[in-house]
Amino acid sequence: MRVQLDCVSRGAGQINEDYAAVSLAGDVGALVVLDGVGGSGVGCRHGVPWFTARLGGELLRLACARADAPLADCLGEAIARTAGAHATSCDLTQVQTPQSTVVAARWHGDRLDHLVLSDSMLLIRGRDRVVRPVLDKPLDRLEPGPSKRLSALREVEEAHPVGSAERAAAAEEYARVSRGLRNSPGGFFTAAADPDVAAKALTGTLPRSEVRSLAALTDGAGNWVETFGLGTWTQCVELLEREGPQGLIRRVRTAERADAGRDSFPRDKSVDDAAVVFVEFDGAP
Repeated sequence: MRVQLDCVSRGAGQINEDYAAVSLAGDVGALVVLDGVGGSGVGCRHGVPWFTARLGGELLRLACARADAPLADCLGEAIARTAGAHATSCDLTQVQTPQSTVVAARWHGDRLDHLVLSDSMLLIRGRDRVVRPVLDKPLDRLEPGPSKRLSALREVEEAHPVGSAERAAAAEEYARVSRGLRNSPGGFFTAAADPDVAAKALTGTLPRSEVRSLAALTDGAGNWVETFGLGTWTQCVELLEREGPQGLIRRVRTAERADAGRDSFPRDKSVDDAAVVFVEFDGAP
């Protein structure tokens, strides 16, 4: 088995809010990748990096220690334990309380379990070399009313020049409405303080013998496909095979710098934190 990992902040002096880790112990292996969101200081004195480190560590430990338990159960308990660690000192009811997307995978015996919650990605390449993306897109979760409202707000934003006050105001309104849809009826779901959202995750199980490789990415790396359109998911995995996580992130950084003003490729951040875990299993052809 070959394991490669990279997890980098959006720039020098910036605190990385992503999390990536792998555990290999006996015949159990697991990976966890999180993309932290929320507002530091908004009801919580710890901040997003503390939250992702705590939640990620709990989930990785539980996934390995309870190898026969569903990953959704492990995530629910990890969320509960993390919430319990700061519920007495922080207001976890705030909509911007620290939270994160989640990608997890675990291989044990002849099975491979996986879980994806919100907009980080898991790419599963089979022995037939076909790549199966597991994607939980937040906007696809929305009911028609909120979805139309967000689309209209994005159109208003993109109608104004980059750098204009009007565009900035429209972007702030889009962000405000989007925040209000997190973990709410008719909205989308992230791992925050409610363990019940674990049941909303996409989950699945495959025979381990059918899997050639796994790639878990936060959107800061997945933007190579989803924002910049530099290749397909299959080509993304092929790039990881050749150049590893560092190569993929380096190419994303090049694309971000070439469009620093976000004129050609509208996105929430000019440069984003990025995390990638890439696992190739023994015997891959």
